[in-house]
Amino acid sequence: MYLTKEKKQEVFSQYGKSAGDSGSAESQIALFTYRIQHLTELMKENKKDQVTERALVMLVGKRRRMLDYLKEKDIERYRAIIKKLNLRK
Repeated sequence: MYLTKEKKQEVFSQYGKSAGDSGSAESQIALFTYRIQHLTELMKENKKDQVTERALVMLVGKRRRMLDYLKEKDIERYRAIIKKLNLRK
């Protein structure tokens, strides 16, 4: 399994407020980004995998909605997470 409990804790501690902070927008966006990167690598190997492609599109949409929410609530946090994750915006 590519996403272990330890890896989640690492992502949450790096981008959230603490290692157990799984609810903040920043930590969820970071987790979505990690999963998107993993699925993108799978799609490079298996171009005709429609299930993975659908999952990837759904995750990108979730991340986009979460980023839009964060942009509406607190523009500074939005800019900080975009810069940390090197997302284009």
